[in-house]
Amino acid sequence: MTTDAPAPDAPAPDAPAPDVGSPAAASPAAASLAAGGVSPSAGRALLDSYPVIDGHNDLAWALRESGSADPAGIDIAAHVEFTHTDLPRLFKGGVGAQFWSVYVPAELQGEAAVVTTIEQIDLVRQLVARYRGALELASTAADVKRIMADGRIASLLGAEGGHSIANSLGTLRAFYSLGVRYMTLTHNLNLPWADSATDEPAAGGLTAFGREVVREMQRLGMLVDLSHVAPATMSDALDTAEAPVIFSHSSALAICDHPRNVPDAILARLAANGGLCMITFVPAFVSQRCRDWDLELAAEMERRGLDHRDLASRQEVRRSWAAEHPPPRATLADVVAHAEHVRQVAGIDHIGVGGDYDGVGALPAGLEDVSCYPALIDALLDRGWSELDCSKLTCGNLLRVMQDAESAAVALQAARLPSAARIEDLDG
Repeated sequence: MTTDAPAPDAPAPDAPAPDVGSPAAASPAAASLAAGGVSPSAGRALLDSYPVIDGHNDLAWALRESGSADPAGIDIAAHVEFTHTDLPRLFKGGVGAQFWSVYVPAELQGEAAVVTTIEQIDLVRQLVARYRGALELASTAADVKRIMADGRIASLLGAEGGHSIANSLGTLRAFYSLGVRYMTLTHNLNLPWADSATDEPAAGGLTAFGREVVREMQRLGMLVDLSHVAPATMSDALDTAEAPVIFSHSSALAICDHPRNVPDAILARLAANGGLCMITFVPAFVSQRCRDWDLELAAEMERRGLDHRDLASRQEVRRSWAAEHPPPRATLADVVAHAEHVRQVAGIDHIGVGGDYDGVGALPAGLEDVSCYPALIDALLDRGWSELDCSKLTCGNLLRVMQDAESAAVALQAARLPSAARIEDLDG
């Protein structure tokens, strides 16, 4: 959404701000605040120049699960009651770019996983086409800069789980051609070639074929996403990587003992790799109180003979069990603690944000939907983060990672052809 209003002044930090192109045009939300005589907060003002690039949002699956015959027909230009996400709230929250997850359940395998992922890609592309005044599909860092500078939301695609490619590097390349710009190596279950953080170890990390998947992703310029994977898989991927990796929606294990979080030893390796940990808002990942309650829920499911990794069963049991065992509430302060820890261990150049909105039922107090990013920036500024620090977290670091991945891909494509490897050849 283009505006003729002058762009807000850029922050004046004590070091150069990240190169994000021209500051983003004033958002509709900021314009509305000004028209109403209400001054935006310091965090909201910063986001007008350095919008959030969020690493993970599950709106596409939430729409698919809504029961609508045409999920892409649900009007996200108005408030959507059953989601955390719609266009008014994205603009209010200062979101300039979004990785839309094209998630499908890990229980889907083979053709079913591939077809359903393609349907999810199609759903996001339909939304982008329908709301082209507010959204535009982005494939490169340059696209993201241009679209944000135009006051619209750059839309990127992220595949959540290597089960989506059905052990086929040809399928991986096809997804890249459809716009997928990261793939999470696993979801909640192991793959034949990679161990998940929430399953029993089987491969010991990455197999030979798993390492070939990482190599081929980086040859393409597709970001390797290590959220959801086991620590051994994280380590093997970093050993194999020829370009930066990301965690699209993970927080710090040292602050909350959940296997979906990142150990300090891995956070410390991100600097050498050039990669990024994008802190998430999932209550059980950010609050130890919520994590402990979650373990009690898992134990209750086990008593009932159910698999706590089955998301549908988990949601059903949670609804009834929570009535007698009210869950604790995570807070904005919990999320800030993770941001500060990742900054301390990995460094300010290796942190981003991936809220996981519409991927969870509840969110921390103060971060209830995508309109709440200014509250996070305000909290970080109050903790002494500089405007430069915040601008790196919101968009500067991820843009740099994308640019580095794109540059590495140019060199890797000059050095080697597309991989013809098959899992049966490499793993037996």
